[in-house]
Amino acid sequence: MALRSAHSALALSQPQPAAACAPRARTVDPVTPPLAFTPALKREMAPLYERVKHVVTPMEWVHYAPLVKAINELKAKRNAVILAHNYMTPEIFHGVGDFRGDSLQLAKEAARVEAQVIVQAGVHFMAETSKLLSPDKTVLIPDPLAGCSLASSITPEDVRALRAAYPGVPIVTYVNTSAAVKAECDICCTSSNAVKIVESLGVPRVLLIPDQYLAKYVQTKTKVEIIAWKGACEVHERFTGEEMETMRAAEPGLKIIAHPECPPDVIQASDFTGSTAAMIDWVKTKRPAKVMLVTECSMASNVAAEAPDVEFIRPCNLCPHMKRISLEKIYEALLYNRYEVTVDPTVAAKARRAVEHMVEASA
Repeated sequence: MALRSAHSALALSQPQPAAACAPRARTVDPVTPPLAFTPALKREMAPLYERVKHVVTPMEWVHYAPLVKAINELKAKRNAVILAHNYMTPEIFHGVGDFRGDSLQLAKEAARVEAQVIVQAGVHFMAETSKLLSPDKTVLIPDPLAGCSLASSITPEDVRALRAAYPGVPIVTYVNTSAAVKAECDICCTSSNAVKIVESLGVPRVLLIPDQYLAKYVQTKTKVEIIAWKGACEVHERFTGEEMETMRAAEPGLKIIAHPECPPDVIQASDFTGSTAAMIDWVKTKRPAKVMLVTECSMASNVAAEAPDVEFIRPCNLCPHMKRISLEKIYEALLYNRYEVTVDPTVAAKARRAVEHMVEASA
């Protein structure tokens, strides 16, 4: 079945999520590390550094360690948890993250805990998803401008136009979208369950938005006709199949594993394709001698910290939005209770329904 494309009439723009965030304290200058890197602190933090020493230099740790300790102490005082996405840098991911994983996994974990404050170490749509599943909790994002090129590629108005253009065709949206877009759709999906969700609807064709490459990947796995939107992740879109072949020729024995947000030629040149969680599990299970993760840079560092016996080849792409999140900003978010993410109750109810439909279909 050939994949069809619903062409977008709008240009991809820089995300502007700040309007959905309500700063609850005045803006202040960045804080300096609240503690000094003393010999006593060095000894206290040694077990944690042992975990990340393969990916964090001693010089970096001198700066990170005081902030890591201060953040972990402040979390206890605030009754807070930190959700660290797989694309966070190692000092965040391993140092202060209470829950680590992909966006939906993190939101589900946060909904189960008793903590009243959730700090989203990730991008804005992830914080919105956490708020959808934890409506009575305070959700903070350390930088309100941490957006997403993929989420910004489609608007609620676009979804309504698609529904008018394809009457009766179910609309499946990737979780990498705003709450307002989720509210206009029938059901959500993740990169790991997209095929299952599409087939669970029992229809001959569906709209799968907004990632065109995920849609193309799903089309290779199902007979359901997929109508795609022309959105893309700016990180994964930059990889090429030619680059994969060049790396394989330069590194004999290299195993290449790719995220389904990558273009088709990259997936074809890879040994395995899967979600971030599946990629991590593949490395930990297969323990290849040499591997390349075709995704955001920091994930390789985070997995390398837990698999020091595996050699990671790292020509990767940085996400400029994820990299807006730092230890300093996480500390300030906890200290000043900023920046709170809210979702209009009417929008939230509809978006939550789309997420819940996915959970039910996945089960």
